[in-house]
Amino acid sequence: MATPERDSQEAREIPEPAREAKPTPPTGKELEEASRFAYTALCGMSLAWLFPEPEQSSFRIEYVEGLVKWLQLPESVLPSIVAFASGLGGEQEEAFAEILLKDPVLRNDPLVITQDLLAFSLRNGSYDARARVLVCRVTHLLKIPPTELENLEEMLLERLKEIQEEETEAAEALRKKKENWNKWKRYLLIGLATVGGGTAIGVTGGLAAPLVAAGAATIIGTTGAAALGSMAGIAVITSLFGAAGAGLTGYKMKKRVGAIEEFEFLPLTDGKQLHITIAVTGWLCSGKYGMFSTPWASLARSSEQYCLAWESKYLMELGNALETLLNGLVNMMTQEALKYTILSGILTALTWPASLLTVANIIDNPWGVCLHRSAEVGKHLAHVLLSRQQGRRPVTLIGFSLGARVIYFCLQEMAQEEDCKGIIEDIILLGAPVEGEAKYWKPLQKVVSGRIINGYSRSVAIWTT
Repeated sequence: MATPERDSQEAREIPEPAREAKPTPPTGKELEEASRFAYTALCGMSLAWLFPEPEQSSFRIEYVEGLVKWLQLPESVLPSIVAFASGLGGEQEEAFAEILLKDPVLRNDPLVITQDLLAFSLRNGSYDARARVLVCRVTHLLKIPPTELENLEEMLLERLKEIQEEETEAAEALRKKKENWNKWKRYLLIGLATVGGGTAIGVTGGLAAPLVAAGAATIIGTTGAAALGSMAGIAVITSLFGAAGAGLTGYKMKKRVGAIEEFEFLPLTDGKQLHITIAVTGWLCSGKYGMFSTPWASLARSSEQYCLAWESKYLMELGNALETLLNGLVNMMTQEALKYTILSGILTALTWPASLLTVANIIDNPWGVCLHRSAEVGKHLAHVLLSRQQGRRPVTLIGFSLGARVIYFCLQEMAQEEDCKGIIEDIILLGAPVEGEAKYWKPLQKVVSGRIINGYSRSVAIWTT
């Protein structure tokens, strides 16, 4: 006869149903060997097309060599892959892309390649701008919308932020626990660690790895998770976002640098992103345009954007001078136009009267001051970016007028440094008052990994000296 105690014991012995493990997305290693070769060859040819300059050779070779190991391809393929990365067979990019898309793993989800390439590019805690340009190109060749890459980066970032919080909480809990240990127990643990050959160190030092491997695998696959969950742990994440996670918002000029009186980054958005945008305003004036952020209200939204606040006193003087000049122009044009009928001579009237030309003298002084200071600010911006205050992430720069001039001199200064490559992704200059000769622009090619967009008008002359 069953007793209540026995029934209770049997109930406890009934095994719980096994929990279904979340399926992890496939990785590049799971492709067929021919597809893995096509994947690596496609990256090699794309690198040769994107970065053909001799000074980029070491980056191209190191990247494909690492990718061959990452995909566990035999070393015998390395000479062919290196040849592709050196410029051989560049016309075959689309053919290799077609081979890839026929792979059973990729037939329904080509995003696996983008996902795998992103994980590979982030494996060391650094997102080189050249690597992101490559990821964008391969994504395009595989006919994947660019928004998918943005979504993937955002998902990965969210998981990395969760990991950082989990590791911080775990480290704090461990610290408090250690503080409560008695003195004799601490001595005992030290002794055990010595006898056990580092067992105690293994318990604490490896705490972060399971957190990374368990969570990130659902986004970037087990291979990418293993890379991010290596001994680097939290250091990998911190490396991406700059010192103490503060990034650019934490940077302030500690003391006056040369002629520069003001230099600070103001956030335009509240989020974080694996790549950032810095906007540089060209002038300020009274009213709503007295703020550095106002011109960028319609800038395409992304999660992490900043504007550079610089020399506001002098930019305001210039803006007010320009506003005075414009108001004088409008008033005098109106007066002249009233002297004519609309049909007979209004076009003749809408010209610059001689008396107005003297008004232009009012902008000469503030314009000259701002020309000089924008060059100095650009050089200082270069050293801020070279010191990786923004972390190890790609940076896009956009600016108008004197703000574009800041960017131009930033790139000129960076071009003189050996470690200038892989920081800047794209630049957009609008109405930049700078030299137009090719010899001044050529050095910028090695600094900018992606596109240099220079918007200007051939019919407008601008003082640049």
